[in-house]
Amino acid sequence: MRTAEISRKTAETDVYVSLCLDGSGNSEISTGVGFLDHMLTLFAKHGRFDLVVNCKGDVDVDDHHSVEDIAIVLGQAFKNALGDMRGICRYGDIILPMDETLILCAIDISGRSFLGYGLDIPTEKVGTFDTELTEEFFSGFVRNLPMSLHIKQLAGTNSHHIIEGTFKAFGRTLAKAVKIDEEFADEIPSTKGVL
Repeated sequence: MRTAEISRKTAETDVYVSLCLDGSGNSEISTGVGFLDHMLTLFAKHGRFDLVVNCKGDVDVDDHHSVEDIAIVLGQAFKNALGDMRGICRYGDIILPMDETLILCAIDISGRSFLGYGLDIPTEKVGTFDTELTEEFFSGFVRNLPMSLHIKQLAGTNSHHIIEGTFKAFGRTLAKAVKIDEEFADEIPSTKGVL
């Protein structure tokens, strides 16, 4: 089983993540940011990752530190669980509909960090969640699991659907990329021999 447990404590947050890549989509999420709890639950379910995320953060100030630090620790957990990346498919992509919204998501677990962020979220908030933190989350993730992540909104005007569709697409695409390719299970998927 490919698993990881990571903790990170700063003056602003105390984050714990437990991850099993080869799970069934079970999750226990408590971040102090209700909308992020829902998004991470969707991410785990659609990626079939078993995921525990606990965060105590300075949400009395704002949600930024919690969202960013959770993304950092989650990216580190995926990196640790993947080890040397041996046998992974490496690539994944999807075009996912969410009612009127259409999201493209593509991943290359390349060892190089790049975020192509193409969401046009029309409102500043969904409930109490600052929608600009969506980009902050994905940026923190790709810096800690070095990968190319392209997210593009092809259609849609409902802020909630755009973000929800993106987290669902991200879970399903990441699941494809980290899946073991049985035909090449003992190989690093790169001519360099390392990712």
